[in-house]
Amino acid sequence: MAGRRAAVKAIDWAAFAERVPPNQKAMFNALKTRSDALSARLAALPEKPPAIDWAYYKSAVAKAGMVDEFQKKFSALKVPEPVDTQTAKVNGQEQEAAKSTAEYVQASKARIAQYEQQLQKLRSMIPFEQMTYEDLHEAFPETRLDKEKYPYWPHKPIADL
Repeated sequence: MAGRRAAVKAIDWAAFAERVPPNQKAMFNALKTRSDALSARLAALPEKPPAIDWAYYKSAVAKAGMVDEFQKKFSALKVPEPVDTQTAKVNGQEQEAAKSTAEYVQASKARIAQYEQQLQKLRSMIPFEQMTYEDLHEAFPETRLDKEKYPYWPHKPIADL
C-alpha cells in the first residue's frame, strides 16, 4: 500500500494556510485535521494485506469444496486500480492559468509604467494655486473652451455635458 501511496502529491499546508481568508480558517483547520487523520489511518495499514490461512478454513468449514472454490475465486480476483483521467486536464488548466497570469502581469507592468509617467507629469507641473488659465489649458487641453465653434455658454456641445 505504501508503495502505491508514493504517487500521491504532498500538500504544502503552510503555503495553503497563507492563501486561506480569515473567515474560512475554521473550515481550513477542519480539512487539515481530517486529512491528517486519514493520512495516519492510511499509514497504519500494512504494505500487503495479511495472508489468508486456507488450511484453517478447510479444516473448520464443514462443506467440502467450498473453501477451495473461494480460494480459486480469491486468487483469480484482480482489483483494477483506477485510471487517472483528470491530471492531464488539470495540468492543462494550470498551464493556461499560468499563461494568462503572465499576460496579466505583463499588461499590469505596462499600465504601471504609464501611470508613473502620468504621475511624474503631475508632480512636475506648477501647483494649481499658481496656475494661470493658459497654464491650465496647456497642462489639461480638455479644459479649453471652444468659444469660436460654440460662442454661447457653456461653450461645449450639450451632449458632452
